[in-house]
Amino acid sequence: EPPDRPSDFSCQTQDLRTVTCTWSQGGDTYLYGRNSPKYTLSEEFSQRTVPCTVSCSEQCSCSWDIGQQRMCNITVTVENPLGKKTAMDVFDVTHRIYPTAPFQLWEESSDTEITLYWKHRNKGMELFCQTEVLRPDGKVQLHNSSDMHLHYASITLGGLQPYTEYTARVHCAAAKHFWRWSEWSEARTIRTREAPPSGRLDIWREITPVLGGRNVTLFWKQSPSFRANGRTISYEVTWEKVEDGSKPESISFSSVYNSTRISIDNHSYRFSIMAKNSVNYSLPSVLIIPRATGNSTELSGSDLKEEQVTGSADGIFVSWEPRHIYGSYIIDWCNFPMLQPCDLQWKKFGPNTSSALINSAAFVPGVRYNFHIYGSVANSAYLLEKKTGYLRELPPLLDPTVEKVELTFNTVTLSWDSYRTNESQPGFVKGYHVYVSPVRGDCSLKGSKKHVLPDDSVLCKYTIENPEEKRYTVNHLLSNTKYRLVVKAYTGGGETPIVNFIHIDTPFNSNMLYLLVLLVIVPSLVAAICCWKMKWVQECCCPVIPSPNKSKVLSFKEFKIGSEKVLKISDCIPDMIAVDGKAEAQKL
Repeated sequence: EPPDRPSDFSCQTQDLRTVTCTWSQGGDTYLYGRNSPKYTLSEEFSQRTVPCTVSCSEQCSCSWDIGQQRMCNITVTVENPLGKKTAMDVFDVTHRIYPTAPFQLWEESSDTEITLYWKHRNKGMELFCQTEVLRPDGKVQLHNSSDMHLHYASITLGGLQPYTEYTARVHCAAAKHFWRWSEWSEARTIRTREAPPSGRLDIWREITPVLGGRNVTLFWKQSPSFRANGRTISYEVTWEKVEDGSKPESISFSSVYNSTRISIDNHSYRFSIMAKNSVNYSLPSVLIIPRATGNSTELSGSDLKEEQVTGSADGIFVSWEPRHIYGSYIIDWCNFPMLQPCDLQWKKFGPNTSSALINSAAFVPGVRYNFHIYGSVANSAYLLEKKTGYLRELPPLLDPTVEKVELTFNTVTLSWDSYRTNESQPGFVKGYHVYVSPVRGDCSLKGSKKHVLPDDSVLCKYTIENPEEKRYTVNHLLSNTKYRLVVKAYTGGGETPIVNFIHIDTPFNSNMLYLLVLLVIVPSLVAAICCWKMKWVQECCCPVIPSPNKSKVLSFKEFKIGSEKVLKISDCIPDMIAVDGKAEAQKL
């Protein structure tokens, strides 16, 4: 195939004497040896062939000395037996300057400035240089400068952080007629000098009442605005009484420490801490511990109601009622509440803040975290509110142990008084569920709700919404019946699956026995006795009433008045006469 036209053909110089032209070869011609493509360069203004040797790898290039010539019209020709193609570049040499890379960099530095120097081989040329600075945070800054020196160039970089490493490199281009940047110089890593620590340390405390005074555990950490500005750092803690102006006491710690415990009496104390490096001290951070009032609730906040807060995947949301008298708020908590020390943490907020999302890599589901909210004014902090919550609640680890079962023929009373509902639980215990079912068959107990297990068996569910109510009576049971029961605690994370039941047998209903005796047995006995002693019963209960006509009383001489027989007193011999009164006697 005939050769392709040379593409990307351009020429440039680094010293205004030697010109180098480059181009791309194009596609394969499939001709080799003597028939492979041949390249020649010619300069039209001087009407001569360019005296250079072409070399090709990724690109083709050719360099030669142009002497004092400034305007050039260069033509490159490629040909093989099947054809030839040309490309042309017309240029002013002073507009095609491609400087050599700066070399031999060195610097002078202070705590906030670096002056960078370098050399170059393009003497006599006015160059425009660009310095790239890589900061510790990964950001890149570019600084421009003009190179007017004959032997070296320089740039001063300001606004830097003390005792910090920066990496710099330089490249340059022609100042008057920009063509392209030179290659980058070698990168140089430079550290600024030390300076006194900047900003203040973040300070906090934990107060524990003891006999005759208090133990103050002082904590400190480097705030976002704090910078050590030095190779090594130490801390100096100072404390003194506020009232009588006694001589301050102090103690120093190396950089590996972030807390100390100091015993004080019940007076008011002023604590301060400063960071120190080889240059000087930082500004002090001050904390005042007020005088103890003798009220134990002052420190513990036991008189404050602990409110529950909710968590999410992002953290635990805490809010509080703002008070205008405080200049800032502090929230503290323990990353590991069950350990000692518990890794106390704290966070400060401005006066216009009344809520915060507290998060920590140490937070895990199923652990209760307690938060104390303080208001700060004049370097003194006062406990305002207490909160408690979980990142995520989990079901209770253990079921309540039923310690007492009281049975009647139609009720069962369960008790689980020793069950704990405190911070040992992986969630807030909101109440209990009591599940009941006959051993065989579905349950339809009055007052319950239907609950279906994964195996499709049905239970009756009773709900107790008070976690401190640890006794429950199930009514409307059948006597002489087998039942299975279980008590489950539930939290905001639900409850664990039902596995173990307790089994009970309700006793026989004695009242029914009594009723049976009264309604069946007693009447049957009476009937049997009556049959056995029928004649005696008849004589006692139903004696035979004699007929008056058969009585001897009527065996007297007949004296009739009308149709009735009349007994004459003279015909009757009485056994005994009783007279009730004189009137009756006279009448008789």
